[in-house]
Amino acid sequence: MQFISRDEVARLMPYGPLIQALATGLLEPIESPPRSFFNPNHDASSVLIMPAWRPKRMMGTKIVSIWPENNALGKPAVSAIYVVTSCQDGTTLAVIDGTELTLRRTAATAALGARLLARPDSKKLVVLGTGALSVPMALAHHSVFDLSETIIWGRHLDKAQATVDQLAKLGIAARASTDLQSALSSADIVVAVTTATAPFIRSDWVKPGTHLGLMGAFTASMAEAEPQLLPKVRLFADSREAVLQKGGEVLQALRAGLIAETDVRGELAELLVSPTQTVGRNSAQDVTVFKSVGFAALDLIAAEHLLQGLAISPRLAA
Repeated sequence: MQFISRDEVARLMPYGPLIQALATGLLEPIESPPRSFFNPNHDASSVLIMPAWRPKRMMGTKIVSIWPENNALGKPAVSAIYVVTSCQDGTTLAVIDGTELTLRRTAATAALGARLLARPDSKKLVVLGTGALSVPMALAHHSVFDLSETIIWGRHLDKAQATVDQLAKLGIAARASTDLQSALSSADIVVAVTTATAPFIRSDWVKPGTHLGLMGAFTASMAEAEPQLLPKVRLFADSREAVLQKGGEVLQALRAGLIAETDVRGELAELLVSPTQTVGRNSAQDVTVFKSVGFAALDLIAAEHLLQGLAISPRLAA
């Protein structure tokens, strides 16, 4: 068994190859039950367990701890580990830093969604949010598009500027903004990575031709965009089932009678398998929305990609 640290995950999983690994891996069958939710302290803290597997090959289980009160203590509110088990003999192949694995696969998933749905000539990226995902999101989208401008929006200018400073060290020029309407006014690609519980992206602020990745609201009680936006867009999901269960904006629009379940036009695997049947964008004026809440198959594919790079077990390539 090998432990793979956060630094090793980051070093071995550059975004370009990871995005392609997700695109390839989603074409093969993966089995995954719904995630399990536990509330050990009977308060806001919780533990999620997310398994997925390929029979006779490997199984991955992510254990996610969510402790919101850690923010006030200067500790991470979310942490995770990922355990990889051989489906051939039951041995533990690796324990991976699940926090970095999740950050990278989430950013890569958003960029893959944008690759399939955004205009190919997109030049301006706006990242909404200044948390742990903001830098990975910018890096992942820059690995797919030839971007000329990147804006980091946040409610607090100092936090947005801190993200800009991190990106500068990584060779990406960006600027900070607290003016959401202005940031959206000329954006080609917008990716939202906040923990908002109330919608803040107004439908009339999203211009024709924009691609919007809604990546931050992962429960029914969260939302980043107004439900009124969804009837006006071409809506897609990472996983239709997961989004219809947990996608805040989608559930709110459904309950308000603004959309029907059939308005989720397709999911990521369908866009990859049959792009001619599951059409993402009809014209340059379409607004496309990619709603993601995350699902365990994505973690498994990312872990497979990582372990294949390490050549821990040739069985993974079977």
